[in-house]
Amino acid sequence: MSLKYAVLAALLEGEASGYELSKIFDVSFANFWASTPQQLYRELERLTRDGLVEARVVRQERRPDKRMFTLTEAGRRDLRAFAAEPPRRPTAIRDELLIKIQAMDGADPGATRALVEERMAWARGKLARYARVRERLLDGRSEEQYLREADRVGPYLTLMGGIAFEEENLRWCERVLTVLRQRAASPGRSGVRS
Repeated sequence: MSLKYAVLAALLEGEASGYELSKIFDVSFANFWASTPQQLYRELERLTRDGLVEARVVRQERRPDKRMFTLTEAGRRDLRAFAAEPPRRPTAIRDELLIKIQAMDGADPGATRALVEERMAWARGKLARYARVRERLLDGRSEEQYLREADRVGPYLTLMGGIAFEEENLRWCERVLTVLRQRAASPGRSGVRS
């Protein structure tokens, strides 16, 4: 999948500047589709050229003018067609930490522990950010009420996927640390550094 559909989906929230879209990506898409602001701006230009997005210039005093982007009807049709298609292939994990864990035997267990603890800190930080987004989306409603009444539930459902992913990351990291502690304490493993 290209960035194209992620940008079109983000514009379902309504008109946005490139800067606002990058903030939407940081909050709503970061758990499943990362993008830099430069990539977003290039994609917005392509989408505008292709007639899937239209831009208008907003004049500002004391600040540079900004461009506001909205979906065109062609963009909505393209996004609807994309949403109905099956994914091209299942999700594949590409994670450098997993390669390091695969190669850890004979390496310094202390270094491995530090890498896993760093991943845990990262996951906890993302979970804290996702909790803030969840509270903002719910806005005092229960989850059931939100899912029943909200105009759009897709952002909430993808947020729940991101939360589940990071919670599983934490469970896996805890298991790795437990195994490392057990191996360090195991008799006959005296050659293993801890």
